[in-house]
Amino acid sequence: MTPSVLAFHEVSVVYRDELVLERIEACIPPASMCAIVGPNGAGKSTLIKAALGLVPLAAGSVTVLGGTMAQRRGDVGYVPQRESVDWEFPISALEVVLMGSYGRLGLFRRPGRPERVQAMECLDQVGLAAMAGRQISQLSGGQQQRVFLARALMQRAQLYLLDEPFAGVDAVTEAAIMDVLGALRQRGCAIVAVHHDLSTVRERFDHVLLLNKRLIEAGPVATAFTVDALQRTYGGRLGVLPGPPSAPETIPAGHRHG
Repeated sequence: MTPSVLAFHEVSVVYRDELVLERIEACIPPASMCAIVGPNGAGKSTLIKAALGLVPLAAGSVTVLGGTMAQRRGDVGYVPQRESVDWEFPISALEVVLMGSYGRLGLFRRPGRPERVQAMECLDQVGLAAMAGRQISQLSGGQQQRVFLARALMQRAQLYLLDEPFAGVDAVTEAAIMDVLGALRQRGCAIVAVHHDLSTVRERFDHVLLLNKRLIEAGPVATAFTVDALQRTYGGRLGVLPGPPSAPETIPAGHRHG
């Protein structure tokens, strides 16, 4: 049986009497970069939250690094959507990153000098060491996103779940995030990200889940990210998607960005 770092077993989620995810069966291989793609309302963020145990399952189960999320939570880093965070909360960038150490320290230990040194290293990795003392409300959207990525790095996780990490960020932030994710993958970590820009799936990811409440297709980008799979996922009119010269492909119009 192929090993996986994250596996969904017949997962269904119901929200306000509506079936949001229906019998999702999928596995994410180790040391992979996996994109979750699909139209708005497809359940992409819900799938991430189901993996994290943030939404209740109506049916099925999730295996994380060979166990349950409760057992392996310390080995999972999470970067939420920017829109879900209260950016007015009076806390500095460094303090946000230090939160990533709480799981290791436990309830009654506070971060000390070793954790502060490590937090500064994490901020440096995302190019924000100079902003350590800034209140998060004073940072740009791209900088805020990088602070939360640094918090995830602080956890020293094996699996990273990111909910739209590139949404609304500038080119500098996008490049910084990709550099960090690439380094994590080289260390053997797995990254799973909700992603909207279909034109960059091939260059950034090696695995893909195509989702529209049901799992439409899953597997290596080279074999699963096809015109047919995209048509079944999005429907409607298709535009041009850059691909290998010998195999030009298409994506749904209006889904090249965002």
